[in-house]
Amino acid sequence: MQIETAHNYEALQHNPYPGRGIVVGMDESGRLMVQVYWIMGRSANSRNRIFESEWGELRTAAADPTKVKDPSLIIYNAMRELKDVYIVSNGDQTDTIYQGLLAGVSFSQALNTRQYEPDAPNYTPRISAICSLREGVPVAEMSILKRSPFGEACDRQTFRYEFFAPGIGRCVTTYEGDGDPLPPFRGEPLLMPLAGEGEDIARNYWDALDLENRVALAVKTIDIANGTSDIMIINQYGESE
Repeated sequence: MQIETAHNYEALQHNPYPGRGIVVGMDESGRLMVQVYWIMGRSANSRNRIFESEWGELRTAAADPTKVKDPSLIIYNAMRELKDVYIVSNGDQTDTIYQGLLAGVSFSQALNTRQYEPDAPNYTPRISAICSLREGVPVAEMSILKRSPFGEACDRQTFRYEFFAPGIGRCVTTYEGDGDPLPPFRGEPLLMPLAGEGEDIARNYWDALDLENRVALAVKTIDIANGTSDIMIINQYGESE
């Protein structure tokens, strides 16, 4: 397993454009659930962003509001919380999941109302995850919504994890790498390392991302014993927290 996580982390280091990415898992101590989320950008509009956080929520914001051209797919809540449930996604489906869980529907049922992003020709996948402590033990679910290779239909993949090895996470990104159009992520979420404390995890993933294309990264740690959370942020174009 360590060989596989090291291989996947090395592949991330050599990938010029994985796009947006989510990692969920457990820290090395076994006391904290971890959510990692990063954004990247090739265009000026995509790069003109920072992360901001307040009361357990993470959102994207414009680094320079005067330069925003189209906020529809770049400004959104990326992390939200309900009691003992922690949501992370790469778009406004964060709010769809939040409202669905409030209404009593499941993670996957809430996402059945959504599909991939309408940004032709890339049709960026919507990637989402939740970590839950409601069942008395940590549980995580991950989702990928992407355009079918056979037309406009949406392929839906959902993964549920009920066991977490300390220091190991599961990772999904929007893209396999750079290209025109960008090739979507394929397969199951990848095993990735979650070494050290929250700040170490944030720095390790920030350092792995391409220097030219990385924009912002956040790490949320969730105390399994009491449900409290903390968010660390690294911004390329603004102040970090």
